[in-house]
Amino acid sequence: MTQTILLLIALWMPQTPSREAEVLAVLESQVAAWNRGDIAGYMAGYWRSASTVFVSDGALTKGFDEVAGRYAARYRTREDMGTLAFEDLEVRIIAPTTAVAHGVWRLRRMSDEPWGRFTLIVEKKKEGWRIVHDHTSSGK
Repeated sequence: MTQTILLLIALWMPQTPSREAEVLAVLESQVAAWNRGDIAGYMAGYWRSASTVFVSDGALTKGFDEVAGRYAARYRTREDMGTLAFEDLEVRIIAPTTAVAHGVWRLRRMSDEPWGRFTLIVEKKKEGWRIVHDHTSSGK
């Protein structure tokens, strides 16, 4: 009887999302923002810091504002942005406030469908989980 009551209480108690689910939620919100043409909303997943790092196409960009500027320059129009999807996402918590996430990104645009892979270091900040380091490559 006691075990049944404890089980019922556990089922009725609100469940907190796992750290992995919290990190995935950040990535899902980035996809949603991108697909509505909202680069600022997409950038909300990144840590707003001069220490934020983005590596792609052989170049290192350091600083939140610089990363945001890179995105704004590269994706000037809604057509340039296309529709974003993340696939094969995996999140691994490596410390209480640090995760590594990786997956495949795909853009669907009128003229092409570029894709590639990414690896992210994500840290729990006072404002929530934020990407502090992004290494993105293009596929062939």
